[in-house]
Amino acid sequence: MQYLSDNLIYLRSLRNQTPKQIAEHCHINVSTYRKYEKGKSLPRIGNLLKLSHCFGRTVDELLNLHLQEADKQTPDNLKGEKIRILPIVVDETEENEHVSLVPIKAAAGYTAGYADAEFIADLPRFSLPFAELSNHRTYRVFQIEGDSMLPVKAGSYIICEYIQNWEKLNMKQPHIIITKDDGVVFKRIHINEQNMLELESDNKEFDTYTLPLNQVMEIWQARGYVSFEFD
Repeated sequence: MQYLSDNLIYLRSLRNQTPKQIAEHCHINVSTYRKYEKGKSLPRIGNLLKLSHCFGRTVDELLNLHLQEADKQTPDNLKGEKIRILPIVVDETEENEHVSLVPIKAAAGYTAGYADAEFIADLPRFSLPFAELSNHRTYRVFQIEGDSMLPVKAGSYIICEYIQNWEKLNMKQPHIIITKDDGVVFKRIHINEQNMLELESDNKEFDTYTLPLNQVMEIWQARGYVSFEFD
């Protein structure tokens, strides 16, 4: 348990949040949470599980791993050389891929079932006849919520292309990031020298924050979007 205090402070700093905000998010008494960060108290199993769920880290990682140092290590799948499971849906000929749609109501399930072929098969699917999209790439459409990427409004559908090699990210384009902790996130991104992903909103009322690459499951580059709201 020697690393718990440092790990809580580190994980909170990644979110750029106060102890009060973290405590409220995890449904833990604020003064109790502050004692955890200061090393003056150890959480019981119930609160330990809450912290594990809120931060997206295992109990073992919280207690026995120095996360700040571990997160600096370059993931072995950064270049896309390690196979990532990506279920797809094809048409009746089994030659052309369908585009799967992940609506807001399915976003939470997608985080858990992104590698589940049955889950992907149950999503709405269709084809996109746009000349700007290649027949040799994999696309997916994600519906977003929130206003952190205005003028792209909440409820818009983001047409995305799958990125296998994270070293070839197009920094000029926004991306959909599938994360272990925050689910489906729509941001502009950059990999910094510490091998951390910096997530920036177009709406400057939202602060930029960082995310360890080992907390990222998929990255999709936005190619366009569809909105049913007019200014």
